[in-house]
Amino acid sequence: MKFSTVTTLALSAASVKARFVEQYELNQVVLDGHLAGSEQFLIELAPGETRWVTEDEKWELRRNGKNFMDITHTPDLGTINEFYADSKKETSFPSKTAYEKELKPLLDNLTKSNMEDNLKTFTAFHTRYYKSDYGAQSSKWLLKNVQGLIKDAGAEKYGVHAEHFKHPWGQHSIIATIPGKSNSTVVVGAHQDSINLWLPSILSAPGADDDGSGTVTILEAFRALLTSTAVVEGNATNTIEFHWYSAEEGGLLGSQAIFQDYERSGRDVKAMLQQDMTGYVQGTLDAGKPESVGVITDFVDPNLTAFIKKVITKYCQIPFVETKCGYACSDHASASKAGYPSAFVIESEFADSDKHIHTSDDTIKYLSFDHMLQHARLTLSFVYELAFAEL
Repeated sequence: MKFSTVTTLALSAASVKARFVEQYELNQVVLDGHLAGSEQFLIELAPGETRWVTEDEKWELRRNGKNFMDITHTPDLGTINEFYADSKKETSFPSKTAYEKELKPLLDNLTKSNMEDNLKTFTAFHTRYYKSDYGAQSSKWLLKNVQGLIKDAGAEKYGVHAEHFKHPWGQHSIIATIPGKSNSTVVVGAHQDSINLWLPSILSAPGADDDGSGTVTILEAFRALLTSTAVVEGNATNTIEFHWYSAEEGGLLGSQAIFQDYERSGRDVKAMLQQDMTGYVQGTLDAGKPESVGVITDFVDPNLTAFIKKVITKYCQIPFVETKCGYACSDHASASKAGYPSAFVIESEFADSDKHIHTSDDTIKYLSFDHMLQHARLTLSFVYELAFAEL
């Protein structure tokens, strides 16, 4: 891929600190229009606001702080459930938490060392860019790890399984399923890909926080959940799924493909929680604020979000803070568009979140595994409470 005379600036951009891209980064890299790829992609920047762009223009939008969904292959996402919306019963979430006794041994089983070990391996890939060989390799490693947890727990004989949800771009999403008494499903998600927005196919993208942190956070929650005999043996009211999405950075491609498949097949998803960036707390502390969990309040299901606040208050050792991130800021947007209740939590207030992401500097040294442990407690408590709830 060829670039203009500002290529040197782009190559040095690993030192630039970005959080879904700050104002000072605007227009620092300009692509030669006549050299950019000619393939066009249909993106949605807000509900109903679409445009056709090249791939290079997609990355320029991201550098300029614009989030979007790439709907080129999913233009009809949500239309089926929207058609039946009036006849569908609205999901009702519990008025209070109910499983403190059952959750205590599971929460005590969570460990920071597992998350740290897994994240060291995950960030050792040069990049997890979804179109790269490294992205495919990292997905294979992650699936093998998830399957190993299932095997070690002796859960295979009860139908617990994990497999790739395949995509044409090479890096596949991963879905781990713990069957319950019904097909109604509670989903926890994170995205496994990373990106360097300056030269995605060339520069390193360790993606420690974005979203290696969320990936290993829900992986640790999954491991601890498998120590519950009641869950493993299928006694939960609802089916549980853990998702690790591919190609979030490309416009929520992996999660859109999954939720389009679920919508078309009539899957009953009762709740979806996204964990994207769970490890950075220094920005909060530098701002003189208390460490907290950021609860996104825009473009989410308000009732599910209200329940998540109750879970944090009961099971986490730090408070929550409300914050906003805009349209299509992570994979929960795909579930929402498909008509499923979704929510999103992040490491802090959005303004105080990690500024190193999307560069070569998104590394472990900036992260707090104590903070990630709080997100693991949230994930585990959330999924257990809703797994046994009548939704």
